[in-house]
This record gives sequence, C-alpha cells and structure tokens, in this order.
Amino acid sequence: MLCLTSPVETSAHRWRPGIKFALLCAATFVLLAIDSLVFQVAAFLGCLLLFALPGRTFFLAGMRALKPLWPFVVILIVWHGITQDMADGLAIVLRLMTAVGLATLVTMTTRLSDMMDFVRWALQPLARFGLQTRLVELGIALVIRFTPALAAQGRQLAQSWRARAHQKPRWQLILPLTVAAIDDAEQVAQALRARGGLMPHNSGVPTPARTD
Repeated sequence: MLCLTSPVETSAHRWRPGIKFALLCAATFVLLAIDSLVFQVAAFLGCLLLFALPGRTFFLAGMRALKPLWPFVVILIVWHGITQDMADGLAIVLRLMTAVGLATLVTMTTRLSDMMDFVRWALQPLARFGLQTRLVELGIALVIRFTPALAAQGRQLAQSWRARAHQKPRWQLILPLTVAAIDDAEQVAQALRARGGLMPHNSGVPTPARTD
C-alpha cells in the first residue's frame, strides 16, 4: 500500500514531528482568526512556495495530493456566487486549501514511523484513564495508509472503465471500489489475527473458543 510520504528527501524530514504539528496548529489558528482576503491570498501563495522549494517532483506530488479538494472548491464558489458573497467565498476557499496544503506538507515530510511515535507519546496521558492507545495508533496508521491506496485503486478502475466504455465513469465505480476496499480490509484483518490480534494478552478480555 502507498502512503503520502514525499518521493523527495527534504530538510523538513529531519524536523521533529512535534515541532511540525505545533507549527501546523499555530498556522491553522491564524488562518481561522484572520478573515482578510488579502491575508488569505498571501498565505495561499506562501503555501505554494513551500511546495515549490524542494523542486518540481515534490511540487507535483503535493498538487496531486490536493486534487480531491477541487469538488469542494467548486461547490463553495458556486454557492457564494449564488448568494452574491464572492469575497467571503474566496477567503473560505483559500483558507481551506492553505490549511489542507500545510497539513499535506506535514504528512509528506513525516515518515509514518515517526508520526506513530509522536502519536504514541501524545496519547500516553490518556492511557492512565484506560484508553487503548494501541488501537488509536493503529487506526491512524491505517487511515494514512489506506486513503492514498484507495485513491490509486479508484484511478485504476476509472482508467479501465474508459478503456472499455470509451466514456468517463460516474456512479459505476462505486460498487467495485467498495468491494476492493472490503477486500483490503479483510486482508488487513487476517494479517492482524495472524499476528495475535489487537488486544494485549493481559487485557482481561476473554478469547472466544475455536469451533473448528
């Protein structure tokens, strides 16, 4: 399965994940606190500059990661055009694209193992209250892994449909993509069961008796 890690090694890969997440939280707070359209334009251009600095390969990979945002951008623009509030609509769109872009930068420049180490450290205080932090860590890791993998499967199915039907698919991909997602989930579940499951051995949860 794929992940959102950058194909290009950058200096940001050597930053600690905690620093990058702290900067991301601070930047998102500032984006939400300032409504000025001029500021949102400047922030968006600054985000594009950060994508461009590591080179063309990194920039194109980042733009591909942001491609799923375009339907939401179109909906927001159309809605604010109907309500004749285009200035606010542009500010919202730019804020959305900048915030998601910055989050994508963090994901692309943070290895999954480093991100999981940070999540494990951040969840330690909650473990004292009985939270199964291992389940949260695994859930986050699976989401990060599966999201680009499902997107890639969707693109492959769309290309296969165009090759056979000579037209752009619409709802026809829902069923095969759902089946593919269920199949991947079943394979992951089998792999987890083969490795002992999710619950620790001393968790006190009884193991169901085998019937075979």
